[in-house]
Amino acid sequence: MKKFLKIKEKINLKKILRLFYLSPILFSLPIIYFSGDAKAGLEFQWDQNSGFKRLKWFQKESKKNFRNKTYFFLRPNDRNTSLLKIDLVVPKTFKTTIKNKNISLCKVKIGGFDSRTKCLENIPADIEIKTEESSFKRINLYPYNPIPSSKDSYAIVLKATNPNKRGLYQFHSYGQPIGNPSSSYLGSWTIVID
Repeated sequence: MKKFLKIKEKINLKKILRLFYLSPILFSLPIIYFSGDAKAGLEFQWDQNSGFKRLKWFQKESKKNFRNKTYFFLRPNDRNTSLLKIDLVVPKTFKTTIKNKNISLCKVKIGGFDSRTKCLENIPADIEIKTEESSFKRINLYPYNPIPSSKDSYAIVLKATNPNKRGLYQFHSYGQPIGNPSSSYLGSWTIVID
């Protein structure tokens, strides 16, 4: 019995010594942190083949229930003629409060790897928010001067709190060109709320 206890003590002592030898190595390894915020360079667009045109957008914050500033870009190749009116159709699932004072239209410098997206010049416009029968919100922007079909990029800037549901939200835009009494489809933005 005593022999068995001595063997057991030797085994326990070996385990403890091994732990002391390995602990400096284990604790000296760098701790790797995986955030899980992998940004894919892929955008999902509903109905790719049915005439939808993908437009570029940028948002400051993509988390749910956070204050956000979203830029809906209208680049030169997105508009063929000067525009008298721009309509932004907000999806009914995008449940947040949208106020006139939090919507603006501006000439924009689209950021990239080494620069930020920012408004260069605010474009004065009348803004009207309508809730339609199908519970879609339609934001109508009437710039005081038509938006020219120049090489400048423009953006509709929406400051709002993100909805409390995660998902993809597809916004559509329509523009009324000079000399045409009705609006025509410009394209769609699909924004992501995490």
